[in-house]
Amino acid sequence: KKLDQIPALQKAEEATTVPKEYLFIAGSFILLSLLFFGIGAGSLCSIVGFVYPAYKSLLAIETKTRGDDTQWLIYWVVYCFFSTIEVFTDTLLYWIPFYYAFKLAFLLWAMLPQTKGAKFLYDSFLKDFLKKNESKIDAVLENAKRNAGTISSEIAAATAEISAAGMAAAAEYANKKDETDKKDE
Repeated sequence: KKLDQIPALQKAEEATTVPKEYLFIAGSFILLSLLFFGIGAGSLCSIVGFVYPAYKSLLAIETKTRGDDTQWLIYWVVYCFFSTIEVFTDTLLYWIPFYYAFKLAFLLWAMLPQTKGAKFLYDSFLKDFLKKNESKIDAVLENAKRNAGTISSEIAAATAEISAAGMAAAAEYANKKDETDKKDE
């Protein structure tokens, strides 16, 4: 039995005296119910879409074979593309029934080595799209980099100005307080 190989289920069975098969079924039902009703589903999708692929990416970095590196790099390109689209369409996607269930299925399809969904999407759509728009993407990133530098400089200057004004106000308050205390004596 595969459930006998899971130590957490063994401990739960001993602690509750409920057979591990029932615990597994109940846990699966609760997880699927949460997913379908959207309670914590966004977090679950984020964890599934990030944790396993991140772990497998780290393992791929440590191996000498190149194929697994490519697989996970392609997954991250697809994941980032999907996440970027999702940011801009989030309010619309919220209204789609069972959106998170579909998102979880999509992420599993994209990440699992058996399905190679990310590679399929990359080869059939993303690669051509990204190559065609590479110069535009580079220009936007360069502009964003330049603007980020300008904005951070302005924020630093404003912070320094606010700090100086705050210190001046504190010093003025301290001087007035000293004068008031001296008059009271």
